[in-house]
Amino acid sequence: MTVTARCHCGATQITLPDMPTEGGVCNCTFCNRTGAVWASYDQSEVKVVADSTSIYSPNSPANAHHFCGRCGGNTHGYAPDYSKAFNMDGTPKEGVELDMSDEARRISVNLRMIDDFDPASISLTHMDGRNNW
Repeated sequence: MTVTARCHCGATQITLPDMPTEGGVCNCTFCNRTGAVWASYDQSEVKVVADSTSIYSPNSPANAHHFCGRCGGNTHGYAPDYSKAFNMDGTPKEGVELDMSDEARRISVNLRMIDDFDPASISLTHMDGRNNW
């Protein structure tokens, strides 16, 4: 059963294939301020419909955080799949290069945009983005 995440005003809506069972909480200086709980998907699994968005890329155009252009809700982002090239402690995986192509990028959805979402209802991984990337 699909699930819809939406910004506060409803102008940005993101359809997910189902309610995620896992998510990630990052402590980088950006995510720490937004309080987001992220779930990552292949781009083909998610449908984004938005009247307008604003994009913020704090450290690289490869990492694009999207916001509703009307209410400013931090709805989703696109980034390379860092988990394929790096361990959770930030060290590189041996013999693996990070694929920076648009096709290899994943979409991360801020699960706090799902009505009545409770972070305690899923398994959360805490990522040390402040020190590892």
